[in-house]
Order: sequence, then structure tokens, then C-alpha cells
Amino acid sequence: MTASKLPSGGCACGQFRYSAEAEPEFSFLCQCTICQKSSGTGHAAAFILPAEQFKSEGQLNWYDTTAESGNVVSHGFCATCGTPVMNKNSRHKEVVFVTAGSLDNPDLFTPTKVLYRDTARPWDLSDPQAEA
Repeated sequence: MTASKLPSGGCACGQFRYSAEAEPEFSFLCQCTICQKSSGTGHAAAFILPAEQFKSEGQLNWYDTTAESGNVVSHGFCATCGTPVMNKNSRHKEVVFVTAGSLDNPDLFTPTKVLYRDTARPWDLSDPQAEA
């Protein structure tokens, strides 16, 4: 594992920064209705990191939603510019879900799965190669 493949990134204004000491465990596009609303488009693009390997500086504001599963999803966004940076899930406390758009090097992100394709908007075309 080389340092250049380890994810780092932050918000648009630079107030919040993160780095990881591990490569992502899983990368995906999510087309659930919560991700559609929180991303402001047809899907969220994110990757999963072990929580203990995620290091950050700066301040996030948080808001909670309840998923159809009943899990509480906490959405973290920059306290200054509002950039969505990460999510936490009450069922999966050992990991964090980091937004792909916040990466310093977006080329590190390759989604391998599309989640909740059944609630996809017809105008949101996801990768047909990715597993459903």
C-alpha cells in the first residue's frame, strides 16, 4: 500500500480536512431517497473506511435522519461552507462513509456497486458495469 493510494481530502473552503491510514474497504453509489436529498442529486458517491483509521481536523455540523431500515444516519458537513463530507450509521459504528467528491484525488474512487437502484431517478444514469 502506497501513501498516494491512501485517501485524503476535505471541504470546499479548506476548514475541514481528513486523511486515512487505510485504503477504502468498499466504494459505491447509493440511490436511496435519503442520499438523493442529502447529495442534492440522484445519488451519493462514497467509500467506507474503518473509523479508527480516519483522522480529521476542523469542525463539522451534523444532522440525523432515519433510514427505512430504522438505522440513524448522521450526516457531517463543513461548519463553514456546508460541503457534505461524511456519514455515520448507527448500525455500523466501526466505519465511516466518506463522500467521494471530497477526495483530493478523485481518481482514487471507483465504485464497485450501486445500492438502491430500485429508487433511482430515470435521469440519473449510474454505471451499468457496477453490480446492482
